[in-house]
Amino acid sequence: MATKKTRPQLAHGALVYARVCLANRHMDPELECVSPTTGKADGLGPLVGGMVYDISLGMARRLLMKKSVEEGKVAVLEELGSAGLAFETAVGRNGKLWVNSDSVKTVLIVGRAIKDTDENKLTVEQQKKLVRKLIKETS
Repeated sequence: MATKKTRPQLAHGALVYARVCLANRHMDPELECVSPTTGKADGLGPLVGGMVYDISLGMARRLLMKKSVEEGKVAVLEELGSAGLAFETAVGRNGKLWVNSDSVKTVLIVGRAIKDTDENKLTVEQQKKLVRKLIKETS
C-alpha cells in the first residue's frame, strides 16, 4: 500500500495496469500494482507508450486464459509472434487491450488483428490467414 510519500506521481489520464483490490459504492476504489503472492510488480504499473484498443469482455477473458490457443481459440498473438513481430500486450478484464512495440506499424498490425478476430469471431484457421494477409499488406 502506498503512503503519501511512496505513491507514484502519475499525470492525469495516465494508463496504469493494476488490480482493483477494494471497490465500494461510496469510496474511491483502491488499486494495487504488486502481486499479492510475490510482493513484486510482475508487469503491473504505469504503461508508457503503445496504444489502447477496446475489445469485447469475452475476448478479454479468452486472451487472459493460460492456454488461450487451446481453450480460448485465440491464436492470433502466437501467429504474430512467430511471424517475427516483437510486441508486448496487457489485457484488462474491463475490455481494454494495450499494445506496445518499437515499431508503430507493429502496434497497428497487432491491434487490427485482435479487433478483427474479436468483431468477426474468426476461427483459428481464419486467424492464421488474417495474420498472413496483414503481414503481406504491410511489407
